Amino acid sequence: MTSTPRLQVGSGPETIRVLKAALADNMLPDSYVSAGALVHMETVSGGLSSPAADEDSPLPITASPLTPATLAGLLAEHAYVYRIRSRKTGDGGSETFEEEITPPRDILSSVLAAKTWPGVLPLRGVIGAPVLRRDGTLLQEPGYDKATGLYLASKVALPPVPDAPTAEQVHDARDFLLNRFLRDFPWSSAADRANYIALLATPILRHYTRSLTPFAVIDATMPASGKSILTGGPGMLYGQRVMPWAYTEEELRKSITAVFAEQVGVVIWDNLAEGTVIDSANLALLVTAGVWSDRQLGASRNIATVNDRLWMATGNNLQVGGDMASRTVRVHLDPNMPRPEQRDQSRFGIPHLDQWITNPTNQLTVLWHLLVLVLDWTRNGAPRADTLAMRQFTPWAQALGGFLAHHDIEGFLANAADVRDVDEDETRWRAFLSCWHTLHGSTPMTAAELRNSGEPVHTGIYEHDPWDGQFITTHTGRMPNALSLGRLLTGQTGRWRGDYVIRSAKHDRGNRNVFWVECHA
Repeated sequence: MTSTPRLQVGSGPETIRVLKAALADNMLPDSYVSAGALVHMETVSGGLSSPAADEDSPLPITASPLTPATLAGLLAEHAYVYRIRSRKTGDGGSETFEEEITPPRDILSSVLAAKTWPGVLPLRGVIGAPVLRRDGTLLQEPGYDKATGLYLASKVALPPVPDAPTAEQVHDARDFLLNRFLRDFPWSSAADRANYIALLATPILRHYTRSLTPFAVIDATMPASGKSILTGGPGMLYGQRVMPWAYTEEELRKSITAVFAEQVGVVIWDNLAEGTVIDSANLALLVTAGVWSDRQLGASRNIATVNDRLWMATGNNLQVGGDMASRTVRVHLDPNMPRPEQRDQSRFGIPHLDQWITNPTNQLTVLWHLLVLVLDWTRNGAPRADTLAMRQFTPWAQALGGFLAHHDIEGFLANAADVRDVDEDETRWRAFLSCWHTLHGSTPMTAAELRNSGEPVHTGIYEHDPWDGQFITTHTGRMPNALSLGRLLTGQTGRWRGDYVIRSAKHDRGNRNVFWVECHA
């Protein structure tokens, strides 16, 4: 049995030196260094054992930053901190004795102020389910893993997964995933099911593929189609945080920064208003950045956090705009019926799946079969789909495409054109350029001339809009003035919208630009 460490302290400086040396020597169990600060792993008491699929599902263990108060408690629990004192005896002499103490708060603060802890193990992240290490081996032992710096705080108690699954295990895993777990969702196409399986496996493969992960939109044509169950799949396995959508960039940025303080693998903006256009500069930056940097909420310092989450949104008939169209993977459900909630559950592969997925035993079943498929893929050389490309996410697309192809799951990313079709920004500009070319051909025009052509034509009591409502507008829905229109057109010059592209040149007078549209149908 390990004896309790004894730490003799004295003056303030001496106490600081003794405590720093003890911490650097890993005196406190389950303590690590993260971004220069000491953290302690502790079990979260009183958490929900089986939340619904659309509720928060935090990991059972959290990495808590060491504060003076928590350090005082840990020292009392794991060490004997004392100082030598003297007292008078009855015969007029004196004697020394040990007095157990709690170091003063200012001393503890000074100890924790250090940023360099060379002897303390680094914590790179907390995960809720096994992941592939970069060498292709599976991190599946709960606790700290020295090879990766990750701490596995399992959501479910998973028995060991074999490094080389048998052919029967692989067959059973594929059959369960496709023909039971995912069988009865009203997928709009094979691509939607394949995309979802890729998203389900992404947290397992993120460290192995070393890739950025695109944003995920899971939407449907009707309520009660199963969107929350699909997001709850990875959320229940890896830990999830469910948040309301922030309709301003400032609030969205704050919510992103705040959620990085939580140990969850999946972040879900749930139940966006029908027809919401997801077009955010903050989101576009988030999914293409390996590190998220922002000012810490309630403080004046900046923080930088590794972006190791899967980011998702759900809603009905959602749209994407701007740069998010090429950064988004879509999973679309279409029950093609008036009341999807009234479908006959008795005929489903898994009746009442929304309740079934909240049971930890069933979560284990899903995760086990998914890991079997992953390890069978790596055992066969982890073949990639080298022909796939997706901007900054090409490594992710090629790895997950290879994984799906290995298991004969077809359609991955085949609905990319559908994502562009729901790109509200793309649709507006394409319609504007098409109408512009129809009305004016490729005639060069100043922004003022083009703006004047957008004014309605009055004939007696009648008003005619030659643009048929397709003239580009500002975010408030109004036609821009000539100066604003010129800026908009300059920002779009050279950017293709379908078969159309804006070109520009200097006016003959040299003091302004002219613009025209080319069509290459």
